[in-house]
Amino acid sequence: MLHPEIEGFSITAGNSSGVNDAASAMMVTTDAVAAAQGLGVMAKIRAWTSVGVDPAKTGLGVLDVIPKLLSRAGVDQSDVALWEINEAFASVPLAASRMLGIDDETINISGSGCSIGHPVAASGGRMLITLIHDLKRRGGGLGVAAMCAGGGQAGAVLIEV
Repeated sequence: MLHPEIEGFSITAGNSSGVNDAASAMMVTTDAVAAAQGLGVMAKIRAWTSVGVDPAKTGLGVLDVIPKLLSRAGVDQSDVALWEINEAFASVPLAASRMLGIDDETINISGSGCSIGHPVAASGGRMLITLIHDLKRRGGGLGVAAMCAGGGQAGAVLIEV
């Protein structure tokens, strides 16, 4: 199947995520609740947003949601240390890198959907936990997790470690 967003690129079993099974859980709370419960804070959510695009261009949703997220947070793209851009198809982070000018060396540094897996309802948690730990290993900073979804949806979150 030819990929409508990137000329000359086609989607195959070799550049798509496989069928996977997994579970994911996270706790999102306020500073006050974490302190009252004696919980350590792994990361802070600085902003989040979502967009809708033409369903025929679902893979390009991250190209709209990332700038919207950064604008909402008042953060420049160059301030982001690491990116988790879900790889349901290899073309999605590739398009983000090329079209938004994101350095390849900062995207999915521990793998993503094609290499780790893209299990429905677990990918978002997996992406955030991977991003948190990768940022911790590098001394902290800002990270963005972004994902396109079927039907033209896309969502993104900006975290700080």
